[in-house]
Amino acid sequence: MKPLRSRTVRAIVVAAAAGSLALTGCSSNDGETKNESKTKKDAAAQSKPVVYGDAAASKGPAAQVQGAKDGGTINVFMQSDLTHMDPGQIYVSDAGQFANLIHRGLTNFQEDDKGNLTVVGDIATDAGQASEGNKVWTYKLKDGIKDENGNEITSADVRHTIERMYSKVIFDGPMYVQRWLSGDDYRKALPDGPYKGKSLPDSVLETPDKSTVVFKFKEPQPDLPQALAMAGYSIVPKKADTKEKYDKAPVSLGPYKIEDYKPGKSIKLVKNENWDANTDSVRHQYVDGYDFQLTIDQASQTKRLIADQGESKNAIQFTDAADPTQIKEIISKPEVNKRSVKGYQPYVWQMTYNMDRMKDKRIRDAIGYAIPGQRMIAQDGGKYGGELAGGLLSPTLPGYDPKYDPMGKVKNPQGDMAKAKELLKEAGFKKGTKLTYAYASAPRSQKQAVVIKDTLTELGFDLQSKEIERSAFYQQVGKLDNPYDLYMTAWGQDWPSPSTVLPPVYDGDQIADGAQNYSHVDDKQVNDTMDEASKLTPEAAATKWEEAHHRLVEEVNPATPVYYAKQIQLSGSNVGGVRYSVESSYIDINDLFLKTP
Repeated sequence: MKPLRSRTVRAIVVAAAAGSLALTGCSSNDGETKNESKTKKDAAAQSKPVVYGDAAASKGPAAQVQGAKDGGTINVFMQSDLTHMDPGQIYVSDAGQFANLIHRGLTNFQEDDKGNLTVVGDIATDAGQASEGNKVWTYKLKDGIKDENGNEITSADVRHTIERMYSKVIFDGPMYVQRWLSGDDYRKALPDGPYKGKSLPDSVLETPDKSTVVFKFKEPQPDLPQALAMAGYSIVPKKADTKEKYDKAPVSLGPYKIEDYKPGKSIKLVKNENWDANTDSVRHQYVDGYDFQLTIDQASQTKRLIADQGESKNAIQFTDAADPTQIKEIISKPEVNKRSVKGYQPYVWQMTYNMDRMKDKRIRDAIGYAIPGQRMIAQDGGKYGGELAGGLLSPTLPGYDPKYDPMGKVKNPQGDMAKAKELLKEAGFKKGTKLTYAYASAPRSQKQAVVIKDTLTELGFDLQSKEIERSAFYQQVGKLDNPYDLYMTAWGQDWPSPSTVLPPVYDGDQIADGAQNYSHVDDKQVNDTMDEASKLTPEAAATKWEEAHHRLVEEVNPATPVYYAKQIQLSGSNVGGVRYSVESSYIDINDLFLKTP
Protein backbone atom coordinates (compact mmCIF):
# COMPACT_ATOMS: atom_id res chain seq x y z
CA MET A 1 0.00 0.00 0.00
CA LYS A 2 1.53 3.29 -1.08
CA PRO A 3 1.43 6.16 1.42
CA LEU A 4 -0.88 8.29 -0.68
CA ARG A 5 -3.65 10.06 1.19
CA SER A 6 -7.36 10.04 0.49
CA ARG A 7 -9.77 12.43 2.12
CA THR A 8 -9.95 10.67 5.44
CA VAL A 9 -8.07 11.25 8.66
CA ARG A 10 -8.10 7.53 9.33
CA ALA A 11 -6.61 5.70 6.37
CA ILE A 12 -3.64 5.86 4.06
CA VAL A 13 -4.79 4.74 0.66
CA VAL A 14 -3.53 3.93 -2.74
CA ALA A 15 -6.08 5.72 -4.83
CA ALA A 16 -9.44 7.38 -5.02
CA ALA A 17 -12.21 7.80 -7.49
CA ALA A 18 -12.01 9.51 -10.82
CA GLY A 19 -9.58 10.26 -13.57
CA SER A 20 -9.68 11.94 -16.92
CA LEU A 21 -7.66 10.04 -19.48
CA ALA A 22 -6.59 6.62 -20.63
CA LEU A 23 -3.13 5.74 -21.92
CA THR A 24 -3.18 2.26 -23.41
CA GLY A 25 -0.19 0.06 -24.12
CA CYS A 26 1.60 0.13 -27.48
CA SER A 27 3.66 -2.33 -29.45
CA SER A 28 6.87 -0.35 -29.65
CA ASN A 29 8.83 2.32 -27.88
CA ASP A 30 8.07 4.73 -30.72
CA GLY A 31 4.39 4.02 -30.27
CA GLU A 32 4.77 4.66 -26.56
CA THR A 33 6.08 8.15 -27.22
CA LYS A 34 3.21 8.93 -29.58
CA ASN A 35 0.71 7.61 -27.09
CA GLU A 36 2.09 9.79 -24.30
CA SER A 37 1.67 12.84 -26.52
CA LYS A 38 -1.91 11.81 -27.27
CA THR A 39 -2.56 11.29 -23.56
CA LYS A 40 -1.67 14.90 -22.77
CA LYS A 41 -4.08 16.13 -25.43
CA ASP A 42 -6.80 13.85 -24.08
CA ALA A 43 -6.21 15.18 -20.58
CA ALA A 44 -6.84 18.73 -21.69
CA ALA A 45 -9.94 17.73 -23.65
CA GLN A 46 -11.46 15.56 -20.94
CA SER A 47 -10.74 17.66 -17.86
CA LYS A 48 -14.18 19.13 -17.63
CA PRO A 49 -17.00 18.97 -15.09
CA VAL A 50 -18.79 15.64 -14.83
CA VAL A 51 -22.21 15.42 -16.50
CA TYR A 52 -25.31 14.43 -14.52
CA GLY A 53 -27.26 11.83 -16.46
CA ASP A 54 -31.01 11.68 -17.01
CA ALA A 55 -33.35 8.67 -16.94
CA ALA A 56 -32.37 7.59 -20.45
CA ALA A 57 -28.67 7.52 -19.57
CA SER A 58 -29.44 5.58 -16.39
CA LYS A 59 -31.50 2.85 -18.00
CA GLY A 60 -29.90 -0.56 -18.49
CA PRO A 61 -28.45 -2.62 -19.92
CA ALA A 62 -24.92 -1.20 -20.16
CA ALA A 63 -23.49 -0.73 -23.64
CA GLN A 64 -22.17 -3.97 -25.07
CA VAL A 65 -18.38 -4.39 -25.04
CA GLN A 66 -17.06 -5.21 -28.50
CA GLY A 67 -16.17 -8.88 -28.88
CA ALA A 68 -17.41 -9.82 -25.43
CA LYS A 69 -18.16 -13.48 -24.68
CA ASP A 70 -19.85 -15.18 -21.74
CA GLY A 71 -18.29 -17.70 -19.40
CA GLY A 72 -15.10 -18.57 -17.59
CA THR A 73 -13.43 -17.29 -14.44
CA ILE A 74 -11.02 -14.39 -14.11
CA ASN A 75 -8.14 -14.79 -11.67
CA VAL A 76 -7.33 -11.70 -9.60
CA PHE A 77 -3.83 -11.23 -8.19
CA MET A 78 -3.54 -9.28 -4.93
CA GLN A 79 -0.83 -9.12 -2.29
CA SER A 80 -3.15 -8.66 0.70
CA ASP A 81 -6.77 -8.94 1.79
CA LEU A 82 -9.37 -6.26 1.16
CA THR A 83 -9.50 -3.54 3.78
CA HIS A 84 -13.31 -3.81 4.04
CA MET A 85 -16.35 -5.29 2.32
CA ASP A 86 -19.04 -3.44 4.30
CA PRO A 87 -19.92 -0.47 2.05
CA GLY A 88 -20.09 1.93 4.99
CA GLN A 89 -16.45 1.16 5.81
CA ILE A 90 -15.12 1.50 2.27
CA TYR A 91 -12.76 4.43 1.70
CA VAL A 92 -9.75 2.61 0.27
CA SER A 93 -9.28 1.83 -3.39
CA ASP A 94 -9.00 -1.97 -3.24
CA ALA A 95 -12.41 -2.20 -1.56
CA GLY A 96 -13.77 0.50 -3.86
CA GLN A 97 -12.78 -1.50 -6.93
CA PHE A 98 -14.29 -4.66 -5.39
CA ALA A 99 -17.50 -2.81 -4.56
CA ASN A 100 -18.44 -2.42 -8.24
CA LEU A 101 -18.70 -6.19 -8.49
CA ILE A 102 -21.08 -6.76 -5.58
CA HIS A 103 -22.53 -3.44 -4.39
CA ARG A 104 -24.85 -0.80 -5.86
CA GLY A 105 -25.73 2.71 -4.70
CA LEU A 106 -28.20 5.42 -5.62
CA THR A 107 -25.82 6.69 -8.29
CA ASN A 108 -22.69 5.54 -10.09
CA PHE A 109 -20.15 6.75 -12.64
CA GLN A 110 -20.72 5.69 -16.22
CA GLU A 111 -17.63 5.85 -18.41
CA ASP A 112 -17.60 5.90 -22.21
CA ASP A 113 -14.84 4.55 -24.44
CA LYS A 114 -13.13 7.95 -24.46
CA GLY A 115 -13.00 8.19 -20.68
CA ASN A 116 -15.76 10.78 -20.34
CA LEU A 117 -17.72 10.42 -17.10
CA THR A 118 -21.44 10.76 -16.47
CA VAL A 119 -23.10 10.34 -13.09
CA VAL A 120 -26.11 8.12 -13.68
CA GLY A 121 -28.78 6.59 -11.53
CA ASP A 122 -27.69 3.17 -10.28
CA ILE A 123 -30.64 1.91 -8.26
CA ALA A 124 -32.15 5.38 -8.77
CA THR A 125 -33.83 6.39 -12.02
CA ASP A 126 -31.41 9.26 -12.66
CA ALA A 127 -28.57 11.24 -11.07
CA GLY A 128 -31.10 13.09 -8.89
CA GLN A 129 -33.52 15.98 -9.16
CA ALA A 130 -32.38 19.18 -7.42
CA SER A 131 -34.62 21.94 -6.10
CA GLU A 132 -34.41 24.97 -3.80
CA GLY A 133 -31.02 25.91 -5.17
CA ASN A 134 -29.44 22.46 -4.72
CA LYS A 135 -30.54 22.26 -1.09
CA VAL A 136 -33.09 19.52 -1.78
CA TRP A 137 -32.38 16.40 -3.83
CA THR A 138 -35.05 13.85 -4.73
CA TYR A 139 -34.42 10.29 -5.90
CA LYS A 140 -36.87 7.77 -7.33
CA LEU A 141 -35.90 4.10 -7.19
CA LYS A 142 -35.96 1.82 -10.21
CA ASP A 143 -38.38 -1.09 -10.24
CA GLY A 144 -36.99 -4.58 -9.91
CA ILE A 145 -33.91 -3.92 -7.77
CA LYS A 146 -33.32 -6.95 -5.52
CA ASP A 147 -30.54 -8.20 -3.28
CA GLU A 148 -28.96 -11.64 -3.72
CA ASN A 149 -31.69 -13.18 -1.55
CA GLY A 150 -34.42 -11.87 -3.82
CA ASN A 151 -35.61 -9.14 -1.42
CA GLU A 152 -36.88 -5.94 -3.03
CA ILE A 153 -34.87 -2.80 -2.30
CA THR A 154 -37.02 0.13 -1.13
CA SER A 155 -36.54 3.62 0.26
CA ALA A 156 -36.42 2.08 3.74
CA ASP A 157 -33.16 0.36 2.76
CA VAL A 158 -31.72 3.66 1.50
CA ARG A 159 -32.69 5.37 4.76
CA HIS A 160 -31.13 2.52 6.72
CA THR A 161 -27.93 2.79 4.67
CA ILE A 162 -27.52 6.48 5.42
CA GLU A 163 -28.51 6.25 9.08
CA ARG A 164 -26.14 3.37 9.89
CA MET A 165 -23.31 5.69 8.81
CA TYR A 166 -24.04 7.68 11.99
CA SER A 167 -23.43 4.71 14.30
CA LYS A 168 -20.19 3.62 15.94
CA VAL A 169 -20.40 0.43 13.89
CA ILE A 170 -19.09 2.54 11.00
CA PHE A 171 -15.72 4.21 11.58
CA ASP A 172 -13.75 4.02 8.32
CA GLY A 173 -16.05 5.29 5.59
CA PRO A 174 -16.81 8.66 3.96
CA MET A 175 -18.51 11.40 5.96
CA TYR A 176 -19.65 13.88 3.32
CA VAL A 177 -23.38 13.18 3.27
CA GLN A 178 -23.68 12.82 7.06
CA ARG A 179 -21.90 16.13 7.62
CA TRP A 180 -23.98 17.88 4.98
CA LEU A 181 -27.16 16.61 6.63
CA SER A 182 -26.24 17.01 10.31
CA GLY A 183 -23.05 19.07 10.67
CA ASP A 184 -19.49 18.14 11.65
CA ASP A 185 -20.69 16.49 14.87
CA TYR A 186 -23.20 14.43 12.93
CA ARG A 187 -22.93 11.38 15.21
CA LYS A 188 -24.69 13.31 17.95
CA ALA A 189 -27.78 13.54 15.73
CA LEU A 190 -28.20 9.75 15.73
CA PRO A 191 -25.58 8.18 18.06
CA ASP A 192 -26.83 4.62 17.64
CA GLY A 193 -27.74 4.95 14.00
CA PRO A 194 -30.97 3.10 13.21
CA TYR A 195 -30.25 0.22 15.59
CA LYS A 196 -32.43 1.38 18.51
CA GLY A 197 -35.43 2.35 16.45
CA LYS A 198 -34.62 6.04 16.00
CA SER A 199 -34.45 7.86 12.66
CA LEU A 200 -33.39 11.16 11.19
CA PRO A 201 -36.33 13.59 11.04
CA ASP A 202 -38.18 14.13 7.76
CA SER A 203 -36.81 17.66 7.77
CA VAL A 204 -33.41 16.10 7.02
CA LEU A 205 -34.10 12.80 5.24
CA GLU A 206 -37.58 11.94 4.00
CA THR A 207 -38.91 8.69 2.54
CA PRO A 208 -42.56 9.53 1.73
CA ASP A 209 -43.15 6.23 -0.07
CA LYS A 210 -41.25 3.04 -0.81
CA SER A 211 -39.68 4.37 -4.01
CA THR A 212 -38.83 7.98 -3.04
CA VAL A 213 -35.88 9.41 -1.06
CA VAL A 214 -35.48 13.13 -0.35
CA PHE A 215 -32.27 14.67 1.04
CA LYS A 216 -32.69 18.12 2.65
CA PHE A 217 -29.63 20.25 3.34
CA LYS A 218 -29.14 23.63 5.02
CA GLU A 219 -26.59 24.64 2.38
CA PRO A 220 -26.53 23.95 -1.38
CA GLN A 221 -24.86 20.62 -2.18
CA PRO A 222 -24.44 20.47 -5.96
CA ASP A 223 -21.97 17.57 -5.70
CA LEU A 224 -24.38 15.17 -3.98
CA PRO A 225 -24.79 12.88 -7.04
CA GLN A 226 -21.02 12.39 -7.13
CA ALA A 227 -20.76 11.81 -3.38
CA LEU A 228 -23.50 9.18 -3.52
CA ALA A 229 -21.55 7.41 -6.28
CA MET A 230 -18.81 6.60 -3.75
CA ALA A 231 -18.66 2.93 -2.79
CA GLY A 232 -19.10 3.98 0.84
CA TYR A 233 -22.73 4.93 0.18
CA SER A 234 -23.69 1.65 -1.48
CA ILE A 235 -26.89 0.06 -0.20
CA VAL A 236 -26.97 -2.18 2.87
CA PRO A 237 -30.43 -3.85 2.97
CA LYS A 238 -32.12 -3.34 6.32
CA LYS A 239 -33.04 -7.02 6.68
CA ALA A 240 -29.51 -8.16 5.92
CA ASP A 241 -27.56 -5.81 8.21
CA THR A 242 -25.51 -7.76 10.74
CA LYS A 243 -23.65 -4.71 12.08
CA GLU A 244 -19.95 -5.51 12.63
CA LYS A 245 -20.30 -8.97 11.08
CA TYR A 246 -21.48 -7.46 7.79
CA ASP A 247 -17.89 -6.56 6.91
CA LYS A 248 -17.03 -10.23 6.41
CA ALA A 249 -20.29 -11.34 4.75
CA PRO A 250 -22.05 -8.53 2.86
CA VAL A 251 -25.18 -9.14 0.81
CA SER A 252 -24.85 -8.39 -2.89
CA LEU A 253 -26.95 -6.17 -5.15
CA GLY A 254 -24.39 -6.28 -7.96
CA PRO A 255 -23.70 -8.78 -10.75
CA TYR A 256 -21.62 -11.06 -8.50
CA LYS A 257 -21.92 -12.42 -4.96
CA ILE A 258 -19.51 -14.01 -2.51
CA GLU A 259 -19.57 -17.80 -2.60
CA ASP A 260 -16.52 -18.39 -0.43
CA TYR A 261 -14.20 -16.16 1.60
CA LYS A 262 -11.05 -17.29 3.39
CA PRO A 263 -9.72 -14.16 5.16
CA GLY A 264 -6.21 -13.29 4.07
CA LYS A 265 -6.16 -16.08 1.48
CA SER A 266 -8.91 -16.01 -1.13
CA ILE A 267 -12.32 -14.77 -2.25
CA LYS A 268 -14.52 -16.58 -4.75
CA LEU A 269 -17.28 -14.65 -6.54
CA VAL A 270 -20.04 -16.23 -8.60
CA LYS A 271 -22.95 -14.77 -10.54
CA ASN A 272 -25.77 -13.15 -8.58
CA GLU A 273 -28.90 -14.50 -10.25
CA ASN A 274 -31.03 -11.71 -8.77
CA TRP A 275 -29.08 -8.95 -10.53
CA ASP A 276 -31.00 -7.65 -13.54
CA ALA A 277 -28.92 -6.21 -16.38
CA ASN A 278 -31.91 -4.20 -17.54
CA THR A 279 -31.66 -2.07 -14.37
CA ASP A 280 -27.90 -1.42 -14.66
CA SER A 281 -26.32 0.98 -17.18
CA VAL A 282 -22.77 0.49 -15.88
CA ARG A 283 -21.94 -3.16 -15.15
CA HIS A 284 -21.75 -6.41 -17.08
CA GLN A 285 -21.90 -10.08 -16.07
CA TYR A 286 -19.84 -11.68 -18.81
CA VAL A 287 -17.70 -14.07 -16.78
CA ASP A 288 -19.03 -16.74 -14.45
CA GLY A 289 -16.99 -15.43 -11.57
CA TYR A 290 -13.75 -14.11 -10.09
CA ASP A 291 -11.15 -15.96 -8.03
CA PHE A 292 -9.18 -13.57 -5.84
CA GLN A 293 -5.77 -14.80 -4.69
CA LEU A 294 -4.72 -12.57 -1.80
CA THR A 295 -1.15 -13.69 -1.13
CA ILE A 296 0.76 -12.83 -4.32
CA ASP A 297 3.29 -10.04 -3.86
CA GLN A 298 3.78 -7.28 -6.41
CA ALA A 299 6.96 -8.71 -7.91
CA SER A 300 5.42 -12.18 -8.30
CA GLN A 301 2.26 -10.76 -9.88
CA THR A 302 4.33 -8.92 -12.45
CA LYS A 303 6.60 -11.88 -13.18
CA ARG A 304 3.62 -14.23 -13.70
CA LEU A 305 1.79 -11.82 -15.97
CA ILE A 306 4.87 -11.13 -18.05
CA ALA A 307 5.36 -14.90 -18.51
CA ASP A 308 1.64 -15.29 -19.35
CA GLN A 309 1.46 -19.04 -18.66
CA GLY A 310 -1.35 -21.24 -17.33
CA GLU A 311 -3.82 -19.48 -15.02
CA SER A 312 -1.99 -16.18 -15.56
CA LYS A 313 -3.46 -15.96 -19.06
CA ASN A 314 -6.86 -15.39 -17.38
CA ALA A 315 -5.51 -13.05 -14.67
CA ILE A 316 -5.43 -9.34 -13.88
CA GLN A 317 -3.78 -7.06 -11.37
CA PHE A 318 -6.48 -5.49 -9.24
CA THR A 319 -5.09 -2.42 -7.47
CA ASP A 320 -1.42 -3.32 -7.31
CA ALA A 321 0.85 -1.76 -9.92
CA ALA A 322 3.50 -3.49 -11.96
CA ASP A 323 6.75 -3.94 -10.07
CA PRO A 324 8.95 -0.87 -10.81
CA THR A 325 12.05 -3.08 -11.20
CA GLN A 326 10.32 -5.00 -14.04
CA ILE A 327 8.84 -2.02 -15.93
CA LYS A 328 11.78 -1.91 -18.33
CA GLU A 329 11.09 -5.53 -19.30
CA ILE A 330 7.39 -4.78 -19.82
CA ILE A 331 8.05 -1.82 -22.08
CA SER A 332 10.83 -3.51 -24.08
CA LYS A 333 8.66 -6.50 -25.04
CA PRO A 334 5.87 -5.48 -27.46
CA GLU A 335 3.81 -8.59 -26.71
CA VAL A 336 3.85 -7.72 -22.99
CA ASN A 337 3.55 -3.97 -23.38
CA LYS A 338 0.32 -4.34 -25.35
CA ARG A 339 -1.16 -6.12 -22.31
CA SER A 340 -0.42 -3.17 -20.04
CA VAL A 341 -2.67 -0.24 -19.20
CA LYS A 342 -1.25 3.09 -18.16
CA GLY A 343 -2.69 6.37 -16.98
CA TYR A 344 -2.70 9.10 -14.39
CA GLN A 345 -3.73 8.51 -10.80
CA PRO A 346 -5.49 11.39 -9.03
CA TYR A 347 -2.52 12.25 -6.81
CA VAL A 348 -0.21 15.24 -6.89
CA TRP A 349 3.03 14.80 -4.97
CA GLN A 350 3.92 18.13 -3.42
CA MET A 351 6.52 19.59 -1.10
CA THR A 352 4.42 20.84 1.80
CA TYR A 353 5.67 23.60 4.07
CA ASN A 354 4.69 23.98 7.71
CA MET A 355 3.72 27.64 7.50
CA ASP A 356 3.76 28.02 11.29
CA ARG A 357 7.51 27.43 11.06
CA MET A 358 8.32 28.61 7.53
CA LYS A 359 6.73 32.05 7.43
CA ASP A 360 8.82 33.71 4.69
CA LYS A 361 7.29 33.00 1.27
CA ARG A 362 10.61 33.80 -0.41
CA ILE A 363 12.23 30.91 1.46
CA ARG A 364 9.38 28.57 0.51
CA ASP A 365 9.60 29.72 -3.10
CA ALA A 366 13.36 29.21 -3.17
CA ILE A 367 13.04 25.61 -2.06
CA GLY A 368 10.23 25.06 -4.54
CA TYR A 369 12.29 26.36 -7.46
CA ALA A 370 15.31 24.26 -6.43
CA ILE A 371 13.58 20.87 -6.15
CA PRO A 372 14.67 18.71 -9.12
CA GLY A 373 11.36 17.16 -10.12
CA GLN A 374 12.91 14.77 -12.62
CA ARG A 375 15.21 13.28 -10.00
CA MET A 376 12.27 12.85 -7.64
CA ILE A 377 10.26 11.01 -10.31
CA ALA A 378 13.25 8.78 -11.07
CA GLN A 379 12.90 7.34 -7.55
CA ASP A 380 9.27 6.37 -8.29
CA GLY A 381 9.54 4.34 -11.48
CA GLY A 382 10.53 7.10 -13.89
CA LYS A 383 8.09 8.33 -16.51
CA TYR A 384 5.71 5.45 -15.80
CA GLY A 385 5.53 6.42 -12.12
CA GLY A 386 5.02 10.13 -12.52
CA GLU A 387 5.07 13.28 -14.62
CA LEU A 388 6.34 16.75 -13.77
CA ALA A 389 3.62 18.90 -12.18
CA GLY A 390 3.04 22.61 -12.69
CA GLY A 391 0.03 22.92 -10.37
CA LEU A 392 -1.75 21.31 -7.44
CA LEU A 393 -4.70 19.98 -9.49
CA SER A 394 -3.93 16.71 -11.25
CA PRO A 395 -4.76 15.81 -14.86
CA THR A 396 -7.66 13.77 -13.48
CA LEU A 397 -9.55 16.87 -12.35
CA PRO A 398 -11.87 19.33 -14.07
CA GLY A 399 -9.94 22.57 -14.31
CA TYR A 400 -6.60 20.93 -15.09
CA ASP A 401 -4.52 23.08 -17.42
CA PRO A 402 -1.51 21.26 -18.96
CA LYS A 403 0.16 24.59 -19.73
CA TYR A 404 -0.10 25.90 -16.17
CA ASP A 405 3.45 26.07 -14.77
CA PRO A 406 4.00 29.42 -13.00
CA MET A 407 7.14 28.24 -11.17
CA GLY A 408 8.64 26.64 -14.28
CA LYS A 409 8.69 23.18 -12.70
CA VAL A 410 8.03 21.52 -16.05
CA LYS A 411 10.29 23.89 -17.96
CA ASN A 412 13.16 23.23 -15.54
CA PRO A 413 12.95 19.51 -14.67
CA GLN A 414 16.23 19.60 -12.76
CA GLY A 415 15.22 22.65 -10.76
CA ASP A 416 16.27 26.28 -11.01
CA MET A 417 19.11 26.78 -8.53
CA ALA A 418 19.95 30.26 -9.81
CA LYS A 419 16.41 31.52 -9.14
CA ALA A 420 16.40 29.79 -5.76
CA LYS A 421 19.63 31.40 -4.63
CA GLU A 422 18.44 34.79 -5.86
CA LEU A 423 15.32 34.49 -3.66
CA LEU A 424 17.35 33.38 -0.65
CA LYS A 425 19.64 36.39 -1.03
CA GLU A 426 16.61 38.66 -1.26
CA ALA A 427 15.24 37.11 1.95
CA GLY A 428 18.49 37.72 3.83
CA PHE A 429 19.09 33.99 4.19
CA LYS A 430 21.83 32.90 6.57
CA LYS A 431 23.89 29.92 5.50
CA GLY A 432 23.58 27.03 7.93
CA THR A 433 19.92 27.70 8.75
CA LYS A 434 18.46 24.47 10.12
CA LEU A 435 15.38 22.78 8.67
CA THR A 436 13.82 19.42 9.48
CA TYR A 437 12.45 17.30 6.63
CA ALA A 438 10.08 14.44 7.50
CA TYR A 439 9.58 11.46 5.22
CA ALA A 440 7.96 8.03 5.39
CA SER A 441 9.88 4.78 5.82
CA ALA A 442 9.14 3.55 2.30
CA PRO A 443 11.75 2.85 -0.42
CA ARG A 444 10.57 5.68 -2.68
CA SER A 445 10.45 8.20 0.16
CA GLN A 446 13.87 7.14 1.44
CA LYS A 447 15.43 7.62 -1.98
CA GLN A 448 13.70 10.97 -2.44
CA ALA A 449 14.93 12.11 0.97
CA VAL A 450 18.49 11.83 -0.37
CA VAL A 451 17.55 14.07 -3.32
CA ILE A 452 16.02 16.67 -0.98
CA LYS A 453 19.06 16.51 1.33
CA ASP A 454 21.45 17.11 -1.57
CA THR A 455 19.33 19.97 -2.96
CA LEU A 456 18.86 21.90 0.28
CA THR A 457 22.47 21.36 1.31
CA GLU A 458 23.54 22.94 -1.98
CA LEU A 459 21.32 25.90 -1.15
CA GLY A 460 23.13 26.31 2.16
CA PHE A 461 20.61 24.80 4.58
CA ASP A 462 21.57 22.49 7.42
CA LEU A 463 18.89 19.88 6.71
CA GLN A 464 17.95 17.32 9.32
CA SER A 465 16.11 14.37 7.80
CA LYS A 466 13.62 12.57 10.04
CA GLU A 467 12.23 9.19 9.00
CA ILE A 468 8.74 8.31 10.26
CA GLU A 469 7.16 4.86 10.27
CA ARG A 470 5.16 4.62 7.07
CA SER A 471 1.84 3.75 8.74
CA ALA A 472 2.14 6.73 11.11
CA PHE A 473 3.44 9.34 8.68
CA TYR A 474 0.25 11.31 8.04
CA GLN A 475 -0.75 11.02 11.67
CA GLN A 476 2.54 12.66 12.67
CA VAL A 477 2.61 15.44 10.06
CA GLY A 478 -1.11 16.00 10.74
CA LYS A 479 -0.36 17.25 14.25
CA LEU A 480 -0.59 21.02 14.58
CA ASP A 481 2.48 21.21 16.78
CA ASN A 482 4.59 18.81 14.72
CA PRO A 483 8.33 19.59 14.82
CA TYR A 484 8.88 19.42 11.07
CA ASP A 485 9.46 22.26 8.63
CA LEU A 486 8.60 20.47 5.39
CA TYR A 487 7.40 17.08 4.12
CA MET A 488 6.28 15.46 0.89
CA THR A 489 2.56 14.68 0.79
CA ALA A 490 0.16 13.44 -1.89
CA TRP A 491 -3.53 14.08 -2.30
CA GLY A 492 -6.23 12.78 -4.62
CA GLN A 493 -9.90 13.55 -5.10
CA ASP A 494 -12.90 11.53 -3.87
CA TRP A 495 -14.75 12.36 -7.08
CA PRO A 496 -13.78 14.49 -10.07
CA SER A 497 -14.24 17.89 -8.48
CA PRO A 498 -11.75 20.37 -6.99
CA SER A 499 -14.17 20.56 -4.04
CA THR A 500 -12.65 17.32 -2.74
CA VAL A 501 -9.08 18.60 -3.10
CA LEU A 502 -8.75 22.32 -2.42
CA PRO A 503 -10.97 22.76 0.68
CA PRO A 504 -9.76 19.67 2.61
CA VAL A 505 -6.09 20.56 2.11
CA TYR A 506 -5.98 24.36 1.88
CA ASP A 507 -9.01 25.74 3.74
CA GLY A 508 -8.03 27.74 6.82
CA ASP A 509 -11.24 26.65 8.53
CA GLN A 510 -9.95 23.08 8.44
CA ILE A 511 -6.81 23.58 10.50
CA ALA A 512 -6.93 21.05 13.33
CA ASP A 513 -5.11 18.07 14.76
CA GLY A 514 -5.67 15.16 12.43
CA ALA A 515 -7.02 17.32 9.61
CA GLN A 516 -5.48 17.37 6.16
CA ASN A 517 -4.42 21.03 6.01
CA TYR A 518 -0.83 19.92 6.53
CA SER A 519 0.64 23.33 5.71
CA HIS A 520 -1.70 25.17 8.13
CA VAL A 521 -2.42 27.68 5.38
CA ASP A 522 -5.16 30.20 6.20
CA ASP A 523 -5.61 32.75 3.43
CA LYS A 524 -8.87 34.72 3.63
CA GLN A 525 -9.11 35.32 -0.11
CA VAL A 526 -8.61 31.62 -0.84
CA ASN A 527 -11.10 30.63 1.87
CA ASP A 528 -13.76 33.02 0.59
CA THR A 529 -13.30 31.96 -3.03
CA MET A 530 -13.62 28.29 -2.13
CA ASP A 531 -16.74 29.00 -0.08
CA GLU A 532 -18.30 30.67 -3.11
CA ALA A 533 -17.33 27.79 -5.39
CA SER A 534 -18.79 25.14 -3.07
CA LYS A 535 -22.27 26.63 -3.44
CA LEU A 536 -22.28 26.55 -7.25
CA THR A 537 -22.92 23.79 -9.77
CA PRO A 538 -19.75 22.09 -11.06
CA GLU A 539 -19.87 24.05 -14.32
CA ALA A 540 -20.42 27.40 -12.65
CA ALA A 541 -17.82 26.71 -9.97
CA ALA A 542 -14.98 25.96 -12.39
CA THR A 543 -13.66 29.53 -12.64
CA LYS A 544 -13.80 29.98 -8.87
CA TRP A 545 -11.79 26.82 -8.23
CA GLU A 546 -9.25 27.99 -10.80
CA GLU A 547 -9.02 31.38 -9.07
CA ALA A 548 -8.38 29.76 -5.68
CA HIS A 549 -5.86 27.35 -7.15
CA HIS A 550 -3.86 30.08 -8.91
CA ARG A 551 -3.67 32.21 -5.79
CA LEU A 552 -2.46 29.25 -3.74
CA VAL A 553 0.32 28.37 -6.17
CA GLU A 554 1.40 31.85 -7.21
CA GLU A 555 0.77 34.13 -4.23
CA VAL A 556 0.72 31.90 -1.14
CA ASN A 557 2.72 28.71 -1.88
CA PRO A 558 1.81 26.46 1.04
CA ALA A 559 3.01 23.52 -1.07
CA THR A 560 5.06 23.30 -4.25
CA PRO A 561 3.82 20.81 -6.90
CA VAL A 562 6.47 18.24 -7.79
CA TYR A 563 4.86 15.49 -9.89
CA TYR A 564 1.60 13.83 -10.90
CA ALA A 565 1.36 10.15 -9.96
CA LYS A 566 0.88 7.59 -12.74
CA GLN A 567 -0.07 3.92 -12.90
CA ILE A 568 0.85 0.84 -14.97
CA GLN A 569 -0.86 -2.56 -14.64
CA LEU A 570 -0.82 -5.89 -16.48
CA SER A 571 -3.39 -8.48 -17.54
CA GLY A 572 -3.21 -11.93 -19.10
CA SER A 573 -3.49 -12.46 -22.85
CA ASN A 574 -6.90 -14.19 -22.63
CA VAL A 575 -8.60 -11.33 -20.78
CA GLY A 576 -10.68 -9.08 -23.04
CA GLY A 577 -12.28 -5.69 -22.53
CA VAL A 578 -9.18 -4.42 -20.72
CA ARG A 579 -8.76 -0.68 -20.56
CA TYR A 580 -7.63 1.92 -18.07
CA SER A 581 -10.57 3.32 -16.11
CA VAL A 582 -10.48 7.06 -15.59
CA GLU A 583 -12.99 6.62 -12.75
CA SER A 584 -11.02 4.13 -10.68
CA SER A 585 -7.46 4.81 -11.92
CA TYR A 586 -7.07 1.06 -12.44
CA ILE A 587 -8.08 -1.62 -14.95
CA ASP A 588 -11.79 -1.08 -15.63
CA ILE A 589 -13.43 -3.90 -13.67
CA ASN A 590 -16.83 -3.44 -15.35
CA ASP A 591 -16.03 -4.50 -18.91
CA LEU A 592 -13.91 -7.64 -18.57
CA PHE A 593 -14.49 -10.97 -20.31
CA LEU A 594 -12.45 -13.99 -21.41
CA LYS A 595 -11.64 -14.23 -25.11
CA THR A 596 -11.71 -18.03 -24.87
CA PRO A 597 -13.98 -18.92 -21.90
